[in-house]
Amino acid sequence: MSPVLAGVLQLLALIAALALAYRPLGDYMARVYSSDKHLRVEKWIYKGIGANPDTEMRWPAYLRGVLAFSAVSVLFLYLLQRLQGSLPGSLGFKAIDPDQAFNTAASFVANTNWQSYYGEQAMGHVVQTAGLAVQNFVSAAVGIAVAVALVRGFARSRTGELGNFWSDLVRGTIRVLIPISVVGAIVLVACGAIQNFSGIHSVGQFMGGSQQWNGGAVASQEAIKELGTNGGGYFNANSAHPFENPNGFTNLFEVFLILVIPFALTRTFGKMVGSVKQGYAILATMATIWIGFTALMMWTEFHHGGPAFDIAGGAMEGKENRFGVGGSSIFAVATTLTSTGAVDSFHSSFTGFGGGITMLGMQLGEIAPGGTGSGLYGMLIMAIIAVFIAGLMVGRTPEYLGKKIGTREIKFAACYILITPALVLVFTAISMALPTPPNSMLNSGAHGFSEILYAYTSGANNNGSAFAGLSADTQWFNTTIGLAMLLGRFLPMVFVLALAGSLAEQQPIPRTAGTLRTEKPLFTGLLVGTILIIAGLTYFPALALGPLAEGLAS
Repeated sequence: MSPVLAGVLQLLALIAALALAYRPLGDYMARVYSSDKHLRVEKWIYKGIGANPDTEMRWPAYLRGVLAFSAVSVLFLYLLQRLQGSLPGSLGFKAIDPDQAFNTAASFVANTNWQSYYGEQAMGHVVQTAGLAVQNFVSAAVGIAVAVALVRGFARSRTGELGNFWSDLVRGTIRVLIPISVVGAIVLVACGAIQNFSGIHSVGQFMGGSQQWNGGAVASQEAIKELGTNGGGYFNANSAHPFENPNGFTNLFEVFLILVIPFALTRTFGKMVGSVKQGYAILATMATIWIGFTALMMWTEFHHGGPAFDIAGGAMEGKENRFGVGGSSIFAVATTLTSTGAVDSFHSSFTGFGGGITMLGMQLGEIAPGGTGSGLYGMLIMAIIAVFIAGLMVGRTPEYLGKKIGTREIKFAACYILITPALVLVFTAISMALPTPPNSMLNSGAHGFSEILYAYTSGANNNGSAFAGLSADTQWFNTTIGLAMLLGRFLPMVFVLALAGSLAEQQPIPRTAGTLRTEKPLFTGLLVGTILIIAGLTYFPALALGPLAEGLAS
């Protein structure tokens, strides 16, 4: 079987698996977030934290819950790292330095999971499980909660109430993320991923000395790392490491975990607003971009010239033989079009255009299908922008799902789409202008610029993957990327929740003959075009200096 055919068949199998899971999972999540009943374990949690899950919140109260919980999480994870040397199960590792502890705490709480450290050489079992793995669950649940609040803003009328943050957080964790993660971890263990609490041990001789590895609860963390679109690996090699991702089947299974909730949330959205066709329109937009990017990536990485590439069957530098070009291309697009950031190959070794595709995927706003929750609310913001543009073209007041998109709503949406590009471009420009940060680049020229642009694109968009080549464990990058991650995560949430509150207060407008049919293919095409044009106008000059210049020169 040719490598190209193998890659296509993997993609088709993945699409089939996602299609089978789409309806049952989407319907289940709609019931979870619409139910007025609480499980016994959930009641214990509410009692422990002193929350009343039946109290409805307006958007400022909901936002305070998000920010308070996240602030406490940052502080707890920071202290856990700083105290690691005194904790049991630390494997003899010392406390993490202050700047790196801040960066890692910000990273995992912001659902970014950017790692400027070697996991197997820095983090003991307690920090990995009680710190990082816990944040993999709750940071993903926070993203889903904010998305559900925005959906309620569309579904409700003449009220500013968006639900209860604590209820949404606990339900997302207990009823959605934990059950699927348990099943996912069992599958990974059965296929060869490790799951233990062993210490450091020698695995043989290497270059005249012994090579040492430590074990860990890898399979369980791998499952939620992908399912929650987190991406932080137990080992420095991330999902390229055989302990995390043993074979071609687990590689495809991990991609399935990455995509299944973001895609299924479009069904949840359709059910909660009372029109599954609206969910299908958003799904079609996400799927069109995802399939298009995957096809383009596979073409770019398989397209080659010269005897070395002919023998390898494509651009194999930086890719694992057990995954091949096809599997690596599918994984790379999935992880950068979501906020996952896990890698089974190293994006710096991709072709110039291939590296640019991974970067552009993040710069779209990671909305195709995006992160758990963040992909849905990001896409709904873009839908509002598209409706506004359509209204301008026909001279009609824009409406979406029966709600007027007025001055206030479009200001919130505009602020949302401007925050992240501003963070990326400003931090990149400052880093290139200062004398010290460029010293961290492994390469010069266009590729070196891409390393820094990719780092801030990954951080501000809460992705977490690295281009490789950039020595990011410096005070400058730890601090500025940490700030980019926190601001890129929580400032957009302010405008999402403010928009949700504004929409929930409105009285629905009856549909007329002049109403734009947002469930039709025409709107899907308009939405795809809007997304690509906005990203292109925003980032094209920076991309031209980096991956485009490199690709055209090769």
